[in-house]
Amino acid sequence: MTSSKPLQTKKLLAVLDGQKFDRPPIWIMRQAGRYLPEYREVRSKAKNFIEFCYSPDLATEVTLQPIRRFGFDAAILFSDILVVPDALGLPVHFVENEGPKLQPLDPSLNFGEIHKEIDLERLSPVFEAIRRIRSALPKETTFLGFCGAPWTVASYMIAGKGTPELAPSRLLAYRNPLYVQQLIDRLVDASIAYLIRQAEAGVDAIQIFESFAGALTGDGIGKFSIEPIARIIKGVRQKYPDMKFIVFGRGSGGNHVRYARETGANAVGLDWGVDPQWAAKAVQPILPVQGNLDPLAVVAGGDNLDRQTDAILEAFSGGGHIFNFGHGIVPETPIENVERLLRRIRG
Repeated sequence: MTSSKPLQTKKLLAVLDGQKFDRPPIWIMRQAGRYLPEYREVRSKAKNFIEFCYSPDLATEVTLQPIRRFGFDAAILFSDILVVPDALGLPVHFVENEGPKLQPLDPSLNFGEIHKEIDLERLSPVFEAIRRIRSALPKETTFLGFCGAPWTVASYMIAGKGTPELAPSRLLAYRNPLYVQQLIDRLVDASIAYLIRQAEAGVDAIQIFESFAGALTGDGIGKFSIEPIARIIKGVRQKYPDMKFIVFGRGSGGNHVRYARETGANAVGLDWGVDPQWAAKAVQPILPVQGNLDPLAVVAGGDNLDRQTDAILEAFSGGGHIFNFGHGIVPETPIENVERLLRRIRG
């Protein structure tokens, strides 16, 4: 390891502090998920997915499962980005093989469907899960909280579901940008309040998921994504000045540079479509990077997985790096391929 800063016990936090390691820390987006048989067993105990998220017992157990099995350098809270609209009065339910469903917002009602402020009592089971996980984690494991970025959450609220190419939210942003901006503003305030409570309960750092960054173009990326994320980070740091943030702008291409420069983040997550060689030259000199293995390379396994892994390790060897996938691990991923990946990274 090469750094003038004192060694942190938690390797991932050390990277967010600016330290560099020859062997980077690793965690995996959706690491508590259906590829694990122990997860599937616990999942069967909940009536539905939103009940699963609101059960401190179940959420604690599945958050800890991948730490027990693989010894990842970070645990990430098991929850969902849509608990925020749920706590704003827009109930969320999940349909098997279809995904989340909400009542679409109606701009003519001027937010009559949702609360002015987030109901933190509705989210109390999440904070209880955080406290339990915090007490059970190994001391060297970083604990990540998270939220969805306002544009991503707003897109679900506007359409009432996930949609191809985000046509409903993009159209509304063109036709009624004031309404979309006001919704974004409300989500900024809600996210700040939510993340402050996560910090109080015990998370070490926070990832903000901008899963739909790739749908924004022109000045929209700044107006609807980068600026709101920057406000969230600033708002949380008014209460917790040392809180660390990772911003994952999926599909944002060259705008990863703007996320690095303009949000106040401590690291930038890279999706699997980003060329590591480009990111090492354009993004990593600004901030540590996180990523960016294609999840399907891990499904395929074999020598190609080794080559893909080595290429990422080599590209980012000159600076701060957290190894991760370029998006979430998929359910059909063989466990032995995850184990192979870990052996490769850890040497």
